[in-house]
Amino acid sequence: MEVFATIVMLAWIPTVLVLFAVVPPQRAVLVAMIGAWLFLPVVAYRLPFLPDYTKVSATCAGVFLGALIFDAKRIVRFLPGWVDLPVAMFCACPLASSLVNGLGLWDGVSGVLNSLVSWGLPYLIGRIYFTDAKGLRELAIGLFIGGLLYVPLCMFEIRMSPKLHSMVYGFAPREVQMRFGGWRPNVFMDGGLQVGLWMTAASLAGLWLWWKGAVKKLWGLSMSGLVLVLFATTVLCRSTGALALLFLNMAALGGCMLTKNRLVLIGLVLLPPTYVALRTSGLWHGEQIVELARILDSNRADSLQFRINNENILLAKALQQPIFGWGGWGRGRVYDEWDNDVSITDGRWIIELGAHGIVGVASCFAAMLLPLALLTTRFPARRLLSTELAPALALAMIVMNYAFDSLPNSMANPVFMFVGGAVISFSVARGNAREAIEQDEYDPTNKEPAESIPLRRLHPGSV
Repeated sequence: MEVFATIVMLAWIPTVLVLFAVVPPQRAVLVAMIGAWLFLPVVAYRLPFLPDYTKVSATCAGVFLGALIFDAKRIVRFLPGWVDLPVAMFCACPLASSLVNGLGLWDGVSGVLNSLVSWGLPYLIGRIYFTDAKGLRELAIGLFIGGLLYVPLCMFEIRMSPKLHSMVYGFAPREVQMRFGGWRPNVFMDGGLQVGLWMTAASLAGLWLWWKGAVKKLWGLSMSGLVLVLFATTVLCRSTGALALLFLNMAALGGCMLTKNRLVLIGLVLLPPTYVALRTSGLWHGEQIVELARILDSNRADSLQFRINNENILLAKALQQPIFGWGGWGRGRVYDEWDNDVSITDGRWIIELGAHGIVGVASCFAAMLLPLALLTTRFPARRLLSTELAPALALAMIVMNYAFDSLPNSMANPVFMFVGGAVISFSVARGNAREAIEQDEYDPTNKEPAESIPLRRLHPGSV
């Protein structure tokens, strides 16, 4: 059965090219990005002189190649601006880290290619293809549909144990896990945490679109019923961190509606960099978070304490090379006198700090937080909470959740950076994004391409 995984991975890029040939480019991008992330196997194939061919690279490279072949004019006309600096810096950081640490040019270029494939390409695709309110509405609905597609698969694994990846592709990428007396589904992703964050993102998109009346029906079915089913499944996925983020999001949005201002959202944007700054400076050691977790679940508190203890020893090592870090090859990890690795790396922030230093971790989190920061600062509260901007706000919150999740975890998900690029394009081109959304019902069979803002207007200097 493992042969089937290889066949699917080999066939995926040709499939994407066919998709671009038969449907409008924007719809092809949406279906290919979400479809690949939902259903491709978790595998890695070594390629000479290129990044490994994985689920991440197949998701991004397939779509970019399709756009390059069938819609090259759109790519050529794109003009980057200052808003693209965080992603550009993050992608370039491996080269600087490699050169500073004497690891050589080739090692640095290899790291840059990996970052471009997993972060740069999905971000660029989002920047180019989803630039207006109608496009963001399609994208938010696409994420919601992606969550609905996972509902029966998650329910199967919740009842029967995580076995779909083994049944379809012949192997399991992760050990199965039980939480709170039940199975945590993996489906076709790299573990239950990844599934939980995905289902949370889809639930947030659906809940906010329904609450603001941006979408009333889907496939002729009431949005309220579909949202309820998706939300219930998300809870049953038993990912406590992802659920906490969902409730935090809804509380923040509710607070904005009650107070009619954006301060709550601005506060959310500032939380992840504040955590990183306090931990890096040594002003705070995280004891309060552990004690709070102990009130809820002693086992989870012990796990959190273990993570923080490892962060502390990794932090001490990282600060020996604070600007560009130690580079790759595990040089930022901690070893004993017998060269045994005595550290465990969980959070992306501490991994980036060790590998690429302050420049790397700052650009990484800036890239994830800029979509919500831009949206929040460029629109007044009244418009930000309007039905028209409901998709944009939901998508920006989803990318922000990725930043929050990157504090305790490190999970690649190119779809979130794809979404971030879309929200940034919309925010930058705000003067052209004031059209009202007229549809009350989404028809998935409609293949008419969404209207897009001329790409020459995406340059910040022309807004």
